[in-house]
Amino acid sequence: MQPGTHFSFGDHKEHGFVASFTSSIPQHLAHWFLEREQFEPVPDEPGLYRLSEPERDGPRRTRQAVHDLRRRGYIVQADIRLDPALSTGPRRPVRSNELQERRSRLAQAAAGRTTQRFAPPTTSPPSARPIPPKPTYAPTVHLTVAAGGRSR
Repeated sequence: MQPGTHFSFGDHKEHGFVASFTSSIPQHLAHWFLEREQFEPVPDEPGLYRLSEPERDGPRRTRQAVHDLRRRGYIVQADIRLDPALSTGPRRPVRSNELQERRSRLAQAAAGRTTQRFAPPTTSPPSARPIPPKPTYAPTVHLTVAAGGRSR
């Protein structure tokens, strides 16, 4: 194992895809990371973790765990078939040339200048009502008393 290695991944004949950690990383932190990557502690094997549901795309999920931990800056040792840097996974589907050309044309059109004229932006939104000017005089209100009614 390389000096400074934090995690180690491999195959186990009884437990399937397994992971362990070294003393160069705190135990609680290693436990937290491995559980987030869907590994669970193996009973009666301290420091050994197995992938939960290994039949559900186990090799890919293990490679992804190796990749995630390396991306976070940890040194990870893995078997050849579980190392994303050394193993080749299934090829990704290639986009057709038509889609690529269409995207290129759209990108060029978006980057170019438009020939359409447009009105300059207004200072207020079009849905806002104009505020009437404040009157310069004091309005007088005349109240009339209704005949036969009671005052309030």
